[in-house]
Amino acid sequence: MGNSWNERFGTEQYVYGEEPNLFIRNQAHRLEKGRKVVCFAEGEGRNAVYLAKQGLDVTAYDYALNGLKKTEALAESNGVKIKTEQKDLIHDSVPDTEFDAAIMVFGHFAKKDQKTVFDKLVSAVKPGGIVMLEVYSEDQVQYGTGGPKTADMLYDPAALLHWLKGFKTIHFFYGEKERIEGQLHTGVGHVIQVILEK
Repeated sequence: MGNSWNERFGTEQYVYGEEPNLFIRNQAHRLEKGRKVVCFAEGEGRNAVYLAKQGLDVTAYDYALNGLKKTEALAESNGVKIKTEQKDLIHDSVPDTEFDAAIMVFGHFAKKDQKTVFDKLVSAVKPGGIVMLEVYSEDQVQYGTGGPKTADMLYDPAALLHWLKGFKTIHFFYGEKERIEGQLHTGVGHVIQVILEK
């Protein structure tokens, strides 16, 4: 998660598009207006802006300052306000039990760090709050339609199921989904989706 993200987001073009991830759009009905939501590894802000437009109080975390700048610009052009904060989600702390929901879409982390980030997603949410995520599964390397090229940066469904123990699992999906998101996620891919209640 080095400066490569800052470089990737350093263009005027929104490399993952300006529209929200379809999973988030389809599940946003679970989030009541006025609730506090945090978006992990939010990149250029497409999901954060969509949620803010639904009347939610949104905070976006990302490692890349260029991504956060684009999030702020996208929010402004859509007439909404979003709090942005630069965070290294592996090493930096996150507020404890502050949010009603936490989301992460395609947060790419090495296997050794994935559980750390997952635990922070959960810890940021109040009891009764929900966590929603869509990530690429290890099978994605065979598709070539986006995401990391190595299995080490992708997610193992068995590991995610193990992490869900002790939580109420509202939704779990493992399989193919089409994603048309800017230049870098285009076509059928292999994803894991999770919605849990803390």
